[in-house]
Amino acid sequence: MPNLDVFDLGRKKVGSIDLSDAVFGAESRPHLYHQVVRAQLLSKRAGTSKTKKRGEVSGSTRKVYRQKGTGRARHGDSRSPLFKRGGTVFGPIPKEWDVKVPKKVKRAALVSALSDRVREGHVWILDKAELEQAKTKRIAELMARFEVGSVLFVDVDNRNLSLSCRNLPTAKYLSSRGLNLFDVLKYDHLILTKGAVEAIEGALTT
Repeated sequence: MPNLDVFDLGRKKVGSIDLSDAVFGAESRPHLYHQVVRAQLLSKRAGTSKTKKRGEVSGSTRKVYRQKGTGRARHGDSRSPLFKRGGTVFGPIPKEWDVKVPKKVKRAALVSALSDRVREGHVWILDKAELEQAKTKRIAELMARFEVGSVLFVDVDNRNLSLSCRNLPTAKYLSSRGLNLFDVLKYDHLILTKGAVEAIEGALTT
């Protein structure tokens, strides 16, 4: 069972916490990462790109000029793809990009990533992350204090922390409900509050 120190915002040790083996001490399964991250990114695609086919563009269906005697190539109506403002051949049409991944696979991949971060020593636990006001400078100072360049903050519900992270390109805030594999892999370090640890363990062990 992993045991980590608990710190306050000043990086002063205030205790320790035992993490669940089922969530933070699981076997590494990196082969699942590609499958889950790919599905996560594809789900963000709108799939609304569309071009008009020959039968959908405006224009007459009349033959543009007679078949013979003009010295020019044979043509049908002006909606042909060969003409300017004609239809598009084999253009994109609306489609669903979603790829279905079983819930057990998503859970196993996320648990594996969390466990890998713990084994790497890239997880910090905060007693609380209470900020008097939203201040980007406070988060920049906090990152410097904990010596992290790229970090994902996770708390149960913390509006000031969320607003404070918005202008930092190497920091992001997520609520424990929104924790996902892509962001865990994207950021080098995790800073979790004790409340977030309890919420994550409760969600991933049921």
